[in-house]
Amino acid sequence: MYLKENIKLLRKRRKRSQEEVAKSLSITRSAYNSYENGVAEPGITLLLRLADFYQVNLDKLVKVDLSTLPESQLSQLEKGFDLDLNGTRLRVLTTTVNTNNEENVELVPLKAKAGYTTGYADPDFISVLPAFNLPFLSPNRKYRTFPISGDSMPPVMDGAWVTGEYLQDWNQVRNGNPYIVVTQDEGIVFKVLYNRVDEDGTFLHCSTNPLYEPYAVKVNDILEIWKFVNYINPKFEEPVQGSQEDVGPALRVIQREIGFIKEKVKSIEHKI
Repeated sequence: MYLKENIKLLRKRRKRSQEEVAKSLSITRSAYNSYENGVAEPGITLLLRLADFYQVNLDKLVKVDLSTLPESQLSQLEKGFDLDLNGTRLRVLTTTVNTNNEENVELVPLKAKAGYTTGYADPDFISVLPAFNLPFLSPNRKYRTFPISGDSMPPVMDGAWVTGEYLQDWNQVRNGNPYIVVTQDEGIVFKVLYNRVDEDGTFLHCSTNPLYEPYAVKVNDILEIWKFVNYINPKFEEPVQGSQEDVGPALRVIQREIGFIKEKVKSIEHKI
């Protein structure tokens, strides 16, 4: 148990005295001092108030030695972003195997797409998905294929099928690369990601089609992340000379920077 060490660490990082923290918690300084020194243990009601005061999940406050965390993760906790510090939430994945005990590539059909955000962890839901194997994919990694709709990610077209490799945690995301992201609110989306977890606890989602504005998604809202591997388009499109695809990369950089600026402005306005 690391309660006494953690509350002392968090208090000092906030540059608050024991008297100030005790007053915020409506307890005496001597009582708070006894908790920091391990002389006494707070009851469950006060534990919950401590967790709320320091904006840290109670389980982490008691069981995780916060002093061992990287500065980037600890600072996120202090900003109120109670992240899955060990990546365990993203690491839990329901899957199926073939007769050789090898993991299948499950395909999420259109009719199951809407229910994926509620059934992704349900063995019964996953077990009825169509499954197949691709010999050119690594047997040591997990893959899944998703239907893509809309025109926000050319050259991937509406109706395409995109296969992704499962990521165990958000630290594996590389800026400017395409990913399949599953969230409770948006469902399944295919976007180019930029990692802003250290800055504000979000990923910036960008489209390859510059007509679509970038938007930020909080890490805690993400259920799954799959790294793009390949895709199958429903039809072949001839490349158009001098099209917007020629300036696509540059536009995406501008698009990303605009997204950063907008978020900064919102943050400043909120503080004002």
